[in-house]
Amino acid sequence: MPQKVRIALDAMGGDVGASVIIPGAAISLARHPDTEFLLFGDSALINKELAALPALKAVSRVIHTDVAVRMDDKPSQALRRGRKTSSMWLAIDAVKKGEADVAVSGGNTGALMAMARFNLRTLPGIDRPAIAAIWPTLRGESVVLDVGASIGGDARHLAALAVMGSAMARVLFDLDRPTVGLLNIGAEEVKGGDEVRAAADLLRSLNIAHMDFIGFVEGDGIGKGDADVIVSEGFSGNIALKAAEGTARQITHYIRSAMTRTWRSRLGALLARNALRALREKLDPGRANGGVFLGLNGIVIKSHGGADAAGFASAIDVGYEMVRYDLLTKINQTLHREGGALVLAPAVQEALS
Repeated sequence: MPQKVRIALDAMGGDVGASVIIPGAAISLARHPDTEFLLFGDSALINKELAALPALKAVSRVIHTDVAVRMDDKPSQALRRGRKTSSMWLAIDAVKKGEADVAVSGGNTGALMAMARFNLRTLPGIDRPAIAAIWPTLRGESVVLDVGASIGGDARHLAALAVMGSAMARVLFDLDRPTVGLLNIGAEEVKGGDEVRAAADLLRSLNIAHMDFIGFVEGDGIGKGDADVIVSEGFSGNIALKAAEGTARQITHYIRSAMTRTWRSRLGALLARNALRALREKLDPGRANGGVFLGLNGIVIKSHGGADAAGFASAIDVGYEMVRYDLLTKINQTLHREGGALVLAPAVQEALS
C-alpha cells in the first residue's frame, strides 16, 4: 500500500482544461491530504492556476507539453498524433512506468480508451476493458458497467464485466458479496438475447464466492437500486446513462420553472430552499462523476468533459479510492483461482461449447 496516492492528471483534457482541473485537484487534496499530483500540460497555464493554490503546488510536479488531444479527434488520429507527446498519453504512461498510481482525464473518451488499452494492456482473462460508472439510486449507489467502452459482447465478456464490477463494489461499498444483476428487457428467464441468457447461466454455474448473482434487472431497477452491480454491454449501458443524465436535467429544469412562475411559488421556493438544494444535489449528474476503466493493467478514470471543479474533484476522489483500497488486486483475486489459473476461461469454454 503506497504511503502517498500519486495521481497523474491530464491537465489539458475536457471542455475547459487547466482552469477547472487544477482547482478540482485542490478540492480533492483537501479531502485526501495523502495525495501527490503529476500535472501534464501547458506549464504556463498550469502554473497560473497553481499560483493561487499553494497547498496544491507544494505536492505537485508540472510536466510540460503543448500537445493536447482534441475532443473531436478519432481514437486512431489521437494515437498517431498524440502518442508519447500529448498530456493524455503522458498521464497514462506515468501509471505504466510506476510514477503514478492512477491517471485521470476529462478528455476524449475514445482516445483515452485507445491510449489506455494500447499502453497498459488488459488483465489476463479480459478481452476488452469496460467503463464503470457510480450510479445514484434510491438505496444509495450502484456500479453500472459497461457504459460505453465497446459495443456488444458474448456471455464470457458479460461474465468478466460482472466479476470486475463486483470487485469494484467490494472496494467502494465495503461489501463482502455484492449483488449483481444483468440488465435485460424483463426479469423472466425466457426474455432477452441469447448472449444475456447464456451469461446468466454461466454466472450461476461459476458460483463465484465474492458475488451474489440475482439474475435479470430491468431498466427501472437501476435507479431503484435493485442490485449493487448492474451489467450491460456498452451500447445499452451508454444509452441508459445518457437517458438518466438527460432526465435529471429535465426534472431540474421543470422544478426551477415551476418555482419561479409566481410570487407565491417563489416564496415557497425560499421556504423550501434547503430541501430543494438537497434534491438538486441528488439529481446532479456531476455528483457521481468519474467512470473507471476496468480490465487494464493500471487504473484510469474518465471525468465528464464538461464537469466543473467540484465534479472533476469527484472523479479524482474515485481514483484515490480505487488505489487506496487496492482495486486491481481484488479484481485479480476474483479472476484467478489459487495457483493463477483463470476462473473464467475453463468454465466458459465448457459452458459455451
